[in-house]
Amino acid sequence: MKNSLGPTICSFVMLCIWVLALQAQGTCNAVADEPLFLADLNPQAAALIAEKCVSCHGVDEQQGGLDLTSLPFALSDRTVRDRWISIHDRVARGEMPPNRDELPAEQRQDLVASLATSLHEADANDVAALGRGSMRRLNRDEYQQNLRDVLTLPTLDIRDMLPEDREGHRFNKTTETLDMSRVQLTAYLDAAESALLQALGSGIEPPPLTQYRAVGRRLFPETATFGNQEAMFFAKDLKAIDNKLLEESPDDAAIELALFRSAHWPYYGYPQGFVAPLPGAYRVRFSARAVLQLPEFELKPAAQSLPMTFRARKPSGPDVSGDVRATGGLIDIQPERADYETTVQLKAGETFEYSLLGLPVPLARNVDGGPPTYRYPPFPEGGQPGVAFQWLETEGPLSPEFWPPPAHRVLFDELPIRAPQNGNGLSVEVISDKPQDDARRLLRTFVDRAARQPVSDAALQTFERLIRARLEQGVPFAEAMLAGYKAFLCSGHLLYLAEPLQADDHYAIASRLSHFLTNTRPDPQLMESARNRQLRNAHVLRAETNRLVSGPEFDRFVQNFVDYWLNLRHVHRDEPDARLYPEYRFDAYLIESMERETKAFFTAMVRENLPVRMLIDADFIFANDRLAQHYQLPPISGSAMRKISVPVSSPYGGLLTQGAILKVTANGTTTSPVVRGAWIMERLIGQPPPPPPASVPAVEPDIRGATTIRELLALHTKDKSCASCHARFDPVGFALENFDILGGWRTQYRGLEKGARVSGIDRAGHDFAYTLSSSVDASGKLLDGRSFDNIHELKSLLAADPRQLARNLLHQLTVYATGTPVRFADRRKIEDILNRCRDNDYRTGDLLHELVHSKIFLGSAAGNSNAP
Repeated sequence: MKNSLGPTICSFVMLCIWVLALQAQGTCNAVADEPLFLADLNPQAAALIAEKCVSCHGVDEQQGGLDLTSLPFALSDRTVRDRWISIHDRVARGEMPPNRDELPAEQRQDLVASLATSLHEADANDVAALGRGSMRRLNRDEYQQNLRDVLTLPTLDIRDMLPEDREGHRFNKTTETLDMSRVQLTAYLDAAESALLQALGSGIEPPPLTQYRAVGRRLFPETATFGNQEAMFFAKDLKAIDNKLLEESPDDAAIELALFRSAHWPYYGYPQGFVAPLPGAYRVRFSARAVLQLPEFELKPAAQSLPMTFRARKPSGPDVSGDVRATGGLIDIQPERADYETTVQLKAGETFEYSLLGLPVPLARNVDGGPPTYRYPPFPEGGQPGVAFQWLETEGPLSPEFWPPPAHRVLFDELPIRAPQNGNGLSVEVISDKPQDDARRLLRTFVDRAARQPVSDAALQTFERLIRARLEQGVPFAEAMLAGYKAFLCSGHLLYLAEPLQADDHYAIASRLSHFLTNTRPDPQLMESARNRQLRNAHVLRAETNRLVSGPEFDRFVQNFVDYWLNLRHVHRDEPDARLYPEYRFDAYLIESMERETKAFFTAMVRENLPVRMLIDADFIFANDRLAQHYQLPPISGSAMRKISVPVSSPYGGLLTQGAILKVTANGTTTSPVVRGAWIMERLIGQPPPPPPASVPAVEPDIRGATTIRELLALHTKDKSCASCHARFDPVGFALENFDILGGWRTQYRGLEKGARVSGIDRAGHDFAYTLSSSVDASGKLLDGRSFDNIHELKSLLAADPRQLARNLLHQLTVYATGTPVRFADRRKIEDILNRCRDNDYRTGDLLHELVHSKIFLGSAAGNSNAP
């Protein structure tokens, strides 16, 4: 490479003059006060830094808290090396010096190259000696799923017993933040104990089966709880019936319960008299049809299906809580009468309520200081959609075919059980004629099942001694075994994931791969591949990766990955402002659909191996009935997500314009080009803006409608330092201003004072009024000078650099998969991966496979011949 540092002899001379001048002024001495980086840094690079950087980052002025004169170039120190990596990156991005003209491009390039050479060598030496990162603790989601799989308890819920995991580099899988404290260990012990007690048989026989059936009024007798008859009434022969007829024939099977509102706390609607006596799964069967309500409370068949689910909750009463959750999955009720079946999960003392999706939610309102009243919103053209129920029955808790259940057999195999004799709190007593022998056999069987790698005899003896000591103290056999199981479930054998370091670390690779793609332990087939030492074989590793990606457990990867990378876990935060966006009030179905869209989209990106540019601009979306309406596309029927092509004129397609992304980058009341632009540049493009100065307040949009956000930002960026930073992301945010707080298309801003007034009745039956003020201007100019007029043109500009999109995605996948962000020594490997994927359009599945086959994922151990 041509070295242009040589021509900067004058810079080197200036460095010498600078040091001599300081000495002459008495401000330093020749040894102690010279810049510390002089000792080890390339002289020409040191000269440039002294000339261009020290004036703002030296003894007298330490902008950003950085004093370069006190920063040595001792790169064996990880903390020091990280500071120099930050310096390298900011110089490489052109952020420092802030005036690009102060450091000509050729000098900048070679200064970066000089720093990079030293940083790569130092970081590579560190990785070779210690590995990319240390072993990491399972986060609480992974721990719960490991226990579910080990104990065969698919609905085990112990996650919230554990402290929330801290995030690092945007994910909850980062080694440096997944520490372990005494408090956390106590919580893990409690969670493991709770799981084991749930695995233990609940009695010597299956719990009794409770059966329930409701017809007529028993489907829900308290229709008055909804406040107005349009929301819910009983009907016969397509017409509403009065209370007198209902009282005379409460069990008439010809009577239908007609429901026309979505569930909303604290209002309730559930079958009369059913409460789950025990926790567990309950089968629900019912007959229903989708209908339309006409004036005078008449019914007619609907033209399309209507989605619903059920919600588990406590019956209404003085001790009722807000613990309400969806259960039973989505069900599309068709216009023709049909029977439906699902399974709901209930806690003891809970019931379940009807939860129709996407319908109005009438709420009480006070008019002129009078008593609360209800008003149903105006019907849509053709009638108000709803569901008519004819009958409903349930039975449960459901028990397995054989007793004790599989989870109990995981713990105690076929040992006989009896009712507890000693009142130790356990649900059953396990009988063993040879407790020492059975304890040893059961523990080893359990450890073989639970451990993700072989456990030595020496390690096993620790747990055997614990159980043996309990037995010698006279502790009942089951209680002693549970103590040993609990200790193992909270030991490093299960709590931690190891970094692959040795050539035969196949078990570590298996655990890394499974926790990457399924968020849990390796399944039997993957464990078999590890046992046979096959996971450093490229063909086997690719086949296993493909199998996990195509399996149903891959949904867990997608959910967790996009929840953190794209912040989707906060999509339900920030309720839409009912003053400005009344059409979104209580529309939980829309928000849930937006979340499902993004997850379906990213799943397709991987499974269909689509080019990474489609993250920004795709010619398709995933939509259901509600999203098609929201995105102003032709109507479709049903709640299921399906892949549909979008017209060329549509602004939708790609993550950039998905409703979920646009919601998490808004605050429920307004949109901000600053927030959205910075979010897109950081999360999707991989070019995070520098942090804003602490003394500079955020720019808040004017919801009166008097001043546009563009005008406010123009005032804010009059300062040169503000303008240079905002130029990196504001233009991207401006292009998204055509999308409101939930991603709906708009051409004008809404306000509360200035502009044309719009009024009506919202989904809660309340009056609303807002104004349409100034028009949206979605044009802008990127930092590199390229201009655009609208979102279509911006998408084209951003998608034109697929390598950067692919690079960013690889960075996200790396920290998620390995627990360690891309290190400086990894950067060349990342570029090698990109080179191999370039000719095939940087496809998403290819990127994932290349990462899994790389030394970043597999480690740099000897014998790793398949890792590039």
